Amino acid sequence: MDHGPGTRDQGPVSCLGMTFPNDEERRKHFLGLLAEKLKDPEFRKIEGFPIGSDEDLLALSDPPYYTACPNPFIADFIKHYGTPYDPSMPYNCEPFAADVSEGKSDPVYTAHSYHTKVPHQAIMRFLLHYTSPGDIVLDGFCGTGMTGVAAQMCANPPAELRATLQAEMPSAQWGARLPLLFDLSPFATFIAHNYNVPINVSAFELELKRCIEEVATDLQWAYSFSDGQAKSDEISLTVWSDVFICPNCSRDIVFWGNGVKRVIGEIDPVPCPHCGSKNSKGRLEHRMTTFFDPLLQRTISQPRQVPVFVLHNRGHEREANGRDSDVVAKCLKQAAELHPPIAKMMFKDEPWGDVYRAGYHSGVTHVHHFYNPRQLLALASLWNRFGSSDNSRRMRLVLTSFISRNGFRGNRFVINKHNPNGRINGPLTNCLYFPSLFAEQNMIELARSKGRAIIRAFSAIAQFQGRYCLSTESATGIDRLPDASVDYIFVDPPFGANIMYSEMNFLTESWLGCVTNNCSEAVVNDTQHKDESTYRSLLTSCLKQFYRVLKPGRWLTMEFHNSKSSIWNAIQTSLGDAGFVIADVHTLDKQKGTVYQEYYISGATKQDLIISCYKPNGGLEDRFKLEAGTAKGVWDFVRTHLKQLPRFVSKDGQAEVLAERQNYLLFDRLVAFHVQRGVTLPLSAAEFYAGLVQRFSERDGMYFLPEQVAEYDQKRMTVQDIALPEFAPVDELSAIRWLQNLLKAKPQTFQDIHPQFLRGIGGWQKHEKPLELSELLEQNFLCYDGRGLVPEQIHAYLSSNWKELRNLPKEDESLRAKGKDRWYVPDPNKAGDLEKLRERSLLREFEDYRAVGASGRSPKLKVFRLEAVRAGFKKAWQERDYATIITVARKIPENVLQEDPKLLMWYDQAVTRSGGDS
Repeated sequence: MDHGPGTRDQGPVSCLGMTFPNDEERRKHFLGLLAEKLKDPEFRKIEGFPIGSDEDLLALSDPPYYTACPNPFIADFIKHYGTPYDPSMPYNCEPFAADVSEGKSDPVYTAHSYHTKVPHQAIMRFLLHYTSPGDIVLDGFCGTGMTGVAAQMCANPPAELRATLQAEMPSAQWGARLPLLFDLSPFATFIAHNYNVPINVSAFELELKRCIEEVATDLQWAYSFSDGQAKSDEISLTVWSDVFICPNCSRDIVFWGNGVKRVIGEIDPVPCPHCGSKNSKGRLEHRMTTFFDPLLQRTISQPRQVPVFVLHNRGHEREANGRDSDVVAKCLKQAAELHPPIAKMMFKDEPWGDVYRAGYHSGVTHVHHFYNPRQLLALASLWNRFGSSDNSRRMRLVLTSFISRNGFRGNRFVINKHNPNGRINGPLTNCLYFPSLFAEQNMIELARSKGRAIIRAFSAIAQFQGRYCLSTESATGIDRLPDASVDYIFVDPPFGANIMYSEMNFLTESWLGCVTNNCSEAVVNDTQHKDESTYRSLLTSCLKQFYRVLKPGRWLTMEFHNSKSSIWNAIQTSLGDAGFVIADVHTLDKQKGTVYQEYYISGATKQDLIISCYKPNGGLEDRFKLEAGTAKGVWDFVRTHLKQLPRFVSKDGQAEVLAERQNYLLFDRLVAFHVQRGVTLPLSAAEFYAGLVQRFSERDGMYFLPEQVAEYDQKRMTVQDIALPEFAPVDELSAIRWLQNLLKAKPQTFQDIHPQFLRGIGGWQKHEKPLELSELLEQNFLCYDGRGLVPEQIHAYLSSNWKELRNLPKEDESLRAKGKDRWYVPDPNKAGDLEKLRERSLLREFEDYRAVGASGRSPKLKVFRLEAVRAGFKKAWQERDYATIITVARKIPENVLQEDPKLLMWYDQAVTRSGGDS
């Protein structure tokens, strides 16, 4: 049995089929191979190869398990531990559609701060559902390695967690999965490595404490204060204040004491203590200070901050004085002798990134400028001392947990009505903001505190085997992974402009000596000249690699957190372009575990989404090559897709409507499957809807295979009702869905519908052409005129709600009178005729949009009927008229195109097929 890297100095170890006298010999052997690999110029051309010297890359790495550069041992890892894809081995698994509720108080989760993390306990549920022990699990955006933690913890979870999961998932197979982890950021993979390798915790704790106390002794002068009478007292906190210029008298306004006071809170407008003028803080300019920077060996100018308040660890407090300033000046000179990182921010001049702000970042050009001189001295002292330890990577993990958090000038001191005496509030998330009141904490105390947290985390993973593979590179270029070699994928990728990872990580990575190569970073970033189209392209490249390496018929789970519709649609488009088929989408509340599906209507949500999608098995793809463009191919896809969908989900005594089983989403998935494979769809929507009714069982507006419907019926009897999604009409399509829900429950007259419709309408999209209720009804529904047989939909409603109308024939006059003028949802056969009429109307309107720009008319569409554009794009695609799609797409607002998944799909495919450029 192979042992992971956690068996250091415990005798012979096996690794990738080789045996070594001890773990150190194993590391020496593979470091030698990695050092040779680093000399290969082609190796350095791998996408996302980080920026750093060979010495720094090798110092961080622990091959073959972890490399701070692309891992050249990945193929060996898969060959040794993986199992080849065997199409004869059955694999049947529905998407995971249960609630997941996990808080964020676990010691592994809380030990180290990072921008985004999914609790490993939540990921364990997906692994137990989709995989078996020994399966290879891929996370291409691994961050801090929580997927790796989850994979290894499946072998031996804490007793309480095991009992909880066993109760939720009785058929779960316990045993370690094998994580294959990638991230573009060296900081992220550094954390992930430390979280996935077991360690002798007691020995580490002793060494950590010894090293910290040695530095504490050396820096006692920097954090001590004596009033000449009492015993020297250690400084716990120093508050620094911005200094502004009075626009009236040009003298200094120290923000502390003028713009904010303890007990009183913030004062606005800010009074000048010299001339008495009152000024809005937002209009005040910073007082700049010029000083010699001993690290850059030149004079620089930055916004001035002064120490104003000091808190000691014995509880007493005082105003800052001249001695505090003298100590800080001495710290700057000594810090320069320890050679802390002095890299230019993002290797650029100002403005160096999207998180740069001209006011407080003025003159802040290099990494060391983000630290107060005493912070810089303490960090450099600790960093160098930890670096001399045999456990240097784990020791330095403690420092990286606060280097760009409470340990830099972004640490806020807040005074308000909730905190009248002030409190440390940490830095603002996802930015490098400098507050007007900066809380300089004692870095030795921080190291002690964070050390205890890291030790608790290490204790939780002490039983890990350490069998994993971790690589620092872009997921766009993982060509070294064999096809169909991965059993499951869990990813939490970057989402648009949410977080500028490479900018936020630059400080810590500069300390590590290894920095993100952000050329292939999938973000929306003005400084990098990356818009949403570039983001989508990069993400698609990653997902195509994931699709290639995933075994057919297996699953990818993606967590998504962005409330912007265009990014949500970019995700859907990228998944489809890569070849994946979405089978289920739920929103995930990490604290409450609540699940909704309103995003299907509105296209956006403020909660986290869990997207479940699968790679079609080889059988479907092979058959589709022969059946493409035929009705047989259509129904083959639908049957295969229905097998992959959840069958029943309930919550609080109510069954959920599974949107993916409703006719319109089944049709959307069918269209996407054909378009992304360049195949003409042989059926109209109306023909497809009619075919669904003929071939599959319908329950509560959802469609099931014959072998699935019995299970649904049985489980449906265990709940009282079905929960219909609630939403407000905001455009034509959502208005139609809203009316369908209304009229399915109760056929009604126009007079009954109209006031409800007016009340129900949400914020109608400003680009969407307003439609009258009468037009929506006439084009999508039927009205009973009181002649002939009463339609079944109306008959069922009337006989269920009026005793006197029960058991009457459909031609009964009293039934006719009661049902007259009621609008109702037509059955699929009659809906087909309506659909044809509606489509002709939409296409006539689309022709008007094509003409826009001719004869001197405005070339842009400001208000239009989105359904008409969709219908026109579909028809143009069927006729391979890609030029029309591209031309009309350029006439509609860019945000509308980016936020509509159907339009975006037609447009992207048209550009690709035409060989053109958007």
